[in-house]
Amino acid sequence: MYKITKRIIDILVASIALLLLSPILIPSCIILLFTGEREVFYKQKRVGYKNKFFDIWKFATMLKNSPNIGTGEITLRNDPRVTSFGKLLRITKVNELPQIINVFKGDMSIVGPRPLMDVSVNLYPEEIRKKIYNCKPGMTGIGSLIFRDEEKIISAAADPKAMYATIYPFKGALEMWYQKHASLYTDFMIIFLTAWSILFPKNQLVYKIFKDLPTRSF
Repeated sequence: MYKITKRIIDILVASIALLLLSPILIPSCIILLFTGEREVFYKQKRVGYKNKFFDIWKFATMLKNSPNIGTGEITLRNDPRVTSFGKLLRITKVNELPQIINVFKGDMSIVGPRPLMDVSVNLYPEEIRKKIYNCKPGMTGIGSLIFRDEEKIISAAADPKAMYATIYPFKGALEMWYQKHASLYTDFMIIFLTAWSILFPKNQLVYKIFKDLPTRSF
């Protein structure tokens, strides 16, 4: 029943979001069409439900072939591969909004673990790697909330790639927490906290609402 209800809510929330966000989505498409690399959307293979691949949709914010240059799958703050308009889209998280298409298609849910490239999924401990996509990946999730400052953490590290690998066991623990506590209430609160964090980026409300989250040590 939870999965059926969640799918209905996904479609409902995605439809409302598409209508409400069209004043942002349409101008973004037009600007991208006439600036930077002249590409509007960027599609990339990601690991999804039951570890099957799918094409994720995002606004194009980086130079072509960026995963094969520089720091690869890791994006740093002030990354030279990011276009000028792309920086604004990434800061505001507007670059993620085309994933509404993935929600309609059924590849993703509104709430769930972030869909990653296989090279990043392999950084999870093996036991977590087997379980993390037993639920559909999401546009937002508990990992996204806790690591909304991920680029800052990685960029500040002496060795960004080593730090990127270091945070994955904890990310995995967060997603295992989500699967244990998955419910319509948990999903609703994560959606609310995501919106709240856009307005108040430095808030710590997530720890007050979900008091039994795994402890973050860095």
